[in-house]
Amino acid sequence: MIVTVGDVAAGGHCVARVDGEVYFVRHALPGETVRIEVNERKKRFAFADAVEVLEASPDRVEPPCPWAGPGKCGGCDFQHAAPQAQRRLKAKVLFDQLTRIGGVDPALLEGVEVEELPWPEGALGWRTRMQYAVDEAGRPGLRAHKSHTVVPIDRCPIATERIRESDVLAKQWDGMGAVGVVDADDDELAVYTQLRRTARPHHKSGPRQVHQTVGGHRFEIGFDGFWQVHPAAAPAFLDCVLDFLQPREGESAWDLYAGAGLFAAGLSAAVGDTGRVVAVENAPASRTAANLAEYKNAGAIEQDVAAIAPDLGAVDLVVLDPPRSGAGPEVVVALGEARPRAICYVACDAGALARDASDLAIEGYELKRLRAFDAFPMTQHFETIALFEPVD
Repeated sequence: MIVTVGDVAAGGHCVARVDGEVYFVRHALPGETVRIEVNERKKRFAFADAVEVLEASPDRVEPPCPWAGPGKCGGCDFQHAAPQAQRRLKAKVLFDQLTRIGGVDPALLEGVEVEELPWPEGALGWRTRMQYAVDEAGRPGLRAHKSHTVVPIDRCPIATERIRESDVLAKQWDGMGAVGVVDADDDELAVYTQLRRTARPHHKSGPRQVHQTVGGHRFEIGFDGFWQVHPAAAPAFLDCVLDFLQPREGESAWDLYAGAGLFAAGLSAAVGDTGRVVAVENAPASRTAANLAEYKNAGAIEQDVAAIAPDLGAVDLVVLDPPRSGAGPEVVVALGEARPRAICYVACDAGALARDASDLAIEGYELKRLRAFDAFPMTQHFETIALFEPVD
């Protein structure tokens, strides 16, 4: 059918309404008239692709990737939108999620933008970590949207130049379910493989421990450990967190879901020898403790955050950088009991941030400051950093 598309929604879709029915449409932009093809129906709504554009938005551009579009690679959601338009769409999603789900006063979000991160290639060439799926014939590629179908490709425009120039996509990977490549600060790329029907990665070539440097501190991470995929993200996020928290000499701090210890290292330097920092992370590949070894006022606990947070006692400052699912009520209640003077929440999902913001309000914390960063150009994803403080 032919529809006129309305506002953007979470998940890389825009909303169209026809005769009381709701359609979440990919590959469209607000205000466009498009022909859609429905690919999944639910009780109250349906998912569809815009397969033909009849009246285009002025924000529409030709996708820079030949594998972007309906039925092709599902990795990028907004290649058909100019980069500045992508950021406006993401800002609208953030506003809607925080006001509708989080109960945040719209006035507090007035003028909030999703900021561009500086990078020579702009919205392309930024992704330092790629995991390609491998089809039954051993060909590497990326999956179609919400599908196990592998779309073979010979290059990915959002991957860094070093990854694009590597031979990973030119090789056959017979018997493998996936092949990954990591472009860190090392001289070589790290390459790993994953057998079919198993989540355990196996080191293939390059360094087993990769390295990233931020603010003069060198972090070591397992080849399969977590690190921000945009090269400008980690330093920008650390600067923002420290600016929001304004740590003081002698204060105590937690870095929950600490990963490699980026925020814990920054906090350790800021609170000085008389302060203390506890980092909590349950993924061994992150090597949190090793990365904090030079800081005598810091320590790391390898345990689930929800399990250990109630036992950590009181604290002055908290950095919360949970997975996409969010921190959840258990962790938020533990924070309420610890009563820090400030909580800095680093969120990769606006919906999860909104749910946790609602729970934080119950615990007596309100949103004070917020910044958002376009750390994943061409996709629906972005990063938000929010400061919560106790209600006066």
